[in-house]
Amino acid sequence: MSTSVISSIQPQELARIAKEQGSVELIDVRTPGEFQAVHVPFARNVPLDGLDPQQILSARNGHSDQPLYIICQSSVRGAKACQQFHQAGFDNVINVDGGTKAWADLGLPVTRGKKSISLERQVRITAGFLILLGAILAWFVHPAFVVLSGFCGAGLLHSGITDSCAMAMMLAKMPWNKA
Repeated sequence: MSTSVISSIQPQELARIAKEQGSVELIDVRTPGEFQAVHVPFARNVPLDGLDPQQILSARNGHSDQPLYIICQSSVRGAKACQQFHQAGFDNVINVDGGTKAWADLGLPVTRGKKSISLERQVRITAGFLILLGAILAWFVHPAFVVLSGFCGAGLLHSGITDSCAMAMMLAKMPWNKA
């Protein structure tokens, strides 16, 4: 297993390289719904939950020496994807710092499609609903329903500490987050 440090690149630097070289390989690891809403024009969508580094590397047709760029919403999932490539033995993988959000905020070209609710917002809505539901049920039905609120709170705490979110992974698999 490789223990390489994850390399990153600023969005404007990647845009310059893409313009100079004519093309670069950029993989967007967000959900299909997020990708459909807004993405870098030359990015290709391979959601993180279905990422197979070996398959991608074998499909590169002799271009394995060229860097592979990874982008997500803010660069957290991109870093996780880069780790998967490192574990597969490929170290020439570069995470786009700040992700698609930073790219768009800089005014770089994006392709916009059907707007959807971001995965992060879906998590906040779902967690808030479950916590509120647990509190209401505990107040009006039975005090044991407070466990629902406690479970969601513990999940949010775990998510913040580990920078991974089980609820987001489940929501990413929902039909409305598929293309």
